[in-house]
Amino acid sequence: MDRYFEKISFDQFKKDIKDDINLYNEYKLPARKTRTSVGYDFLAIEDFSINPGEIKKIPTGIKAKFLDDEGLFIYVRSSMGFKYNVRLCNQVGIIESDYYNNIDNEGHMWVALQNEGDKVFTCKKGEGFAQGIFQKILTCGEEVDTVRVGGIGSTTKED
Repeated sequence: MDRYFEKISFDQFKKDIKDDINLYNEYKLPARKTRTSVGYDFLAIEDFSINPGEIKKIPTGIKAKFLDDEGLFIYVRSSMGFKYNVRLCNQVGIIESDYYNNIDNEGHMWVALQNEGDKVFTCKKGEGFAQGIFQKILTCGEEVDTVRVGGIGSTTKED
């Protein structure tokens, strides 16, 4: 397979989320909901709520493996922005192929959501809160020999 999602290890799950093997075994990998769906829905591991004006960092428990000439782009589910005015803090999450199994966090993807609406937004365990779309990446053909040295924000760090 050229691309796939997998769970982070239970050790990483304990560090980032909770020491609960049952919760670890229960949550699902992202999946498309219909035959023509573009995005893979990320589902909430546990219930969460975001108050108006609040920002919350949501763990996915997921890492993704894909080709070097691809990217995974994370977006808020359309209905959340349209109905509730909830959005990603960075508008679009950009995941590079070398984020997978990085030394800092195994490639665990997080989603930071902000509630810009006027009501509490609630997402129940198992409900979708973000979607990921794989896309081919076109470059100018330049050679870059630097490598990722860690997790989030590490492409701006020096070895």
